[in-house]
Amino acid sequence: MKGNAGEPLTKYMYGYVQDPADKKRWVIDPEAAEVVRRIYSMTLDGKGTEQIADALTQDRILTPMFYWKSKGMNPSGKMPEREPHKWNSSTVIKILSAQEYCGDVINFKTLSKSFKLKERIPNTAENRAKCPAVKKQDNELAVFRDAHEAIVDRAAWERIQEKRGKVRKRKTADGEKNMFSGLLVCADCGHNLWYHFNQRNPGIKYFNCSNYKGNRGTCETTHHIRVDFLEQVLLQEIRRLTKYASKHENEFLQAIAGYAEQSTANERQRKQKELTAMLARDRELDRLFNRMYEDNVNGRVDDERYAKMTRQYTEEQRGLAEKITALTAELDRQAVRAMTTDMFVATVRRYTRAKKLTERMLTELIERVEVHQSEKVDGVHVQRLTIHYACVGAIDIPAGIELPEILFQPRKGVSVSYSVI
Repeated sequence: MKGNAGEPLTKYMYGYVQDPADKKRWVIDPEAAEVVRRIYSMTLDGKGTEQIADALTQDRILTPMFYWKSKGMNPSGKMPEREPHKWNSSTVIKILSAQEYCGDVINFKTLSKSFKLKERIPNTAENRAKCPAVKKQDNELAVFRDAHEAIVDRAAWERIQEKRGKVRKRKTADGEKNMFSGLLVCADCGHNLWYHFNQRNPGIKYFNCSNYKGNRGTCETTHHIRVDFLEQVLLQEIRRLTKYASKHENEFLQAIAGYAEQSTANERQRKQKELTAMLARDRELDRLFNRMYEDNVNGRVDDERYAKMTRQYTEEQRGLAEKITALTAELDRQAVRAMTTDMFVATVRRYTRAKKLTERMLTELIERVEVHQSEKVDGVHVQRLTIHYACVGAIDIPAGIELPEILFQPRKGVSVSYSVI
């Protein structure tokens, strides 16, 4: 009853304290909240969880458990046997994944397969399906938005959730990363593009399809694209978007609302289809295991072959289990997602006067960029990019919308033009 009434069922998160005037509410703890904001800010700037943990450790910031103890808050749980300022990646990940920092109360985050069992498991769609004995109404997450003051902007929190777990920062041989890593996908095969630099001229940096058949993949073409070209084109596109938002506000809001609704429906449908296929393959592997076992017992498959196939199936099923868990979590997050057009517009407006493309700008605004293979049209090389914006999808500025001229100076030998699809 308390949980369904919106009362927090767990102790306050790091960054909050119990409201002295109302024990059912949380209020911000300024000192700890500043650390939380720093963690989110560093993530938006492209820092990894290990880098963030190292930075907090170097600055001798007390970890949550030791911070609570230093304030006389009597933290629950066993105190870790490590240096009080030693942060680790798992603590940072826990802070980054907590929706409570948006101001929400999330109840029933865990469940039990039976009242006879003490073990609690995460309340995901996959685990709920394994607990048919529990009543459905007692088996759902209860989300109460804006129950207390937010520490983190909701739009920023949701962008980070979308990025976590699927962005992989591929490095070059000398360890260099690039801000576009994990954002670029092949328009033909859907694989990520990998970051490289020219061996003879290291100043030339580029991406190409990781699934290119020249690298033992299946994609027919390289989808080669230079980094300097990407930087200029994406900055130009963001400038055009901000001009559209400021000069034609009503039209922009109407367009964004339509794109957001369609994008959410398409994305959920795609993920659900992918999850269904994975679950079907998982069941098929179970059947293959049973069949292989019977064939081995009956002498139709020798022990060596049985051991080899068992290892192969086990490895595939382990990989499937990880993907199913990740995809289920994404679908669960999408079900309670509250990204609004107003939030997207507010994010766009923050970059109205942007003069340089940054990793934070890409993280907050862009979901992915589909890179098409360049083609030669009338003697000119043409390459299309499809930009999918966060929670909105691909946006086309309508024909007839006049935008102020924006200065754009592409690198030598490159011309940029725009076509309405």
